[in-house]
Amino acid sequence: MIIFGSRGYLYQLAIMTLVCGHCGNPSAHTLKKHVTKFTLFFVPLFPFSTKYLTQCTFCGVSQRIAKEQADQLLAQSAGGPDFGQGAGGGQPYGPGQAQGQGQGQGQAYGQPGQGNPYQN
Repeated sequence: MIIFGSRGYLYQLAIMTLVCGHCGNPSAHTLKKHVTKFTLFFVPLFPFSTKYLTQCTFCGVSQRIAKEQADQLLAQSAGGPDFGQGAGGGQPYGPGQAQGQGQGQGQAYGQPGQGNPYQN
């Protein structure tokens, strides 16, 4: 007896801010990839279906999109060549950390002159 079937895998590729086509709110959207794989004796062998979709986190509506559009959105969210470094982009986070100042350098956080934005 041969046992075969399929199994779906859902991958979250990115989270980005877009204007929802359903509710009209600018909110976070998740870019997801749904891959269905053929299984033989419960072992996934090869994918036979791949779908891309975005889901609005405000109203919950999912919309299926083409692979090309998903690649374009992924490049935009990762800060592709047209958009510079993007969010993060390998740059240090916060003031003072690029010069070696911060918590890990033996100096207390919040001391005067450390670039703390919450001090008067």
